[in-house]
Amino acid sequence: MRPMLATPSDRVPTGEGWCHEVKWDGFRVLVEVKAGSVRVASRTDRDVTIAFPELAREAAGLTAYDDLLLDGELVVMREGLPSFKPLAERFNVTNPRVADELAVTSPVTLMVFDVLRVMGTPVTSRPLRERRQLLEGAGLGSPWVQVPPTFDDGATLLAATGEQGMEGVVSKRWTSTYTPGRRSADWLKIVNRHTGSYVIGGWRYERESRDRLGAVLLGTPTPAGVIFRGRMGSGLAGKTGANLLPQLQELPDGGNPFVDEVPREDQVGTTWVEPTLVVDVEHHGHADTGRLRQPSWRGVRHDLTVEELMRTDTTDA
Repeated sequence: MRPMLATPSDRVPTGEGWCHEVKWDGFRVLVEVKAGSVRVASRTDRDVTIAFPELAREAAGLTAYDDLLLDGELVVMREGLPSFKPLAERFNVTNPRVADELAVTSPVTLMVFDVLRVMGTPVTSRPLRERRQLLEGAGLGSPWVQVPPTFDDGATLLAATGEQGMEGVVSKRWTSTYTPGRRSADWLKIVNRHTGSYVIGGWRYERESRDRLGAVLLGTPTPAGVIFRGRMGSGLAGKTGANLLPQLQELPDGGNPFVDEVPREDQVGTTWVEPTLVVDVEHHGHADTGRLRQPSWRGVRHDLTVEELMRTDTTDA
């Protein structure tokens, strides 16, 4: 099963028919519990349980359930706020020893906002209000698993998240059923700051360096080809660039992958690569040319393929 998706919106809906939740800056997952065994799946249904051993331990509280399917967001908290970079570093870990170490230094919290199955009975066809009552009555709650509250006043919540530097708000109709894998107008996402997922089509070293990553060229994959979204260097210094460079050097060189014009200043010194690596960036919207304004690095999206990116449209305009 794949999670239900929200439709981007530029305003918060009003009225008693809506509830509002904090939009967490993390990775979407479905968590299944069967006979005390926990499975964590990415939005593309990839099993990533091994990367998050703290969720499968008794202390997290999930193993106490016989049968449960939950929808939520994994976050790593830093000083009371979600931090995307340490989470991105965890998502593709397959070494159990490394995963155990990261569970101590960068523990995740599963923010649960929906329940899809209880004791072998699917509840996706029930309205959100009923599913929420089931969720809140399930008794979930530990340092690793939480059920954040919903709010009646979405505009106030959006303002509060903006003041705290958080991503935004998700608004949902109380009457909405759960439609796996589909984007629905019954769920709306409203952001304080723009984030999006793109592919890397090229990279270049720092000026006068042959061992430090200087910038990457970003694009949006479409059925007609990859559209150029600009060059990004912000956030690639130090450990981030050192970790990313070997991944880029392993990608095949298929020539310039962009179907539109790439300015000469962006082509100079660029090594072209096949656009298969999906990454997240933060930006200040789009220029008239379609290029990203002031993009900065957030992390590799190991949970997303290029095909998934094209289907789900995870970029925020």
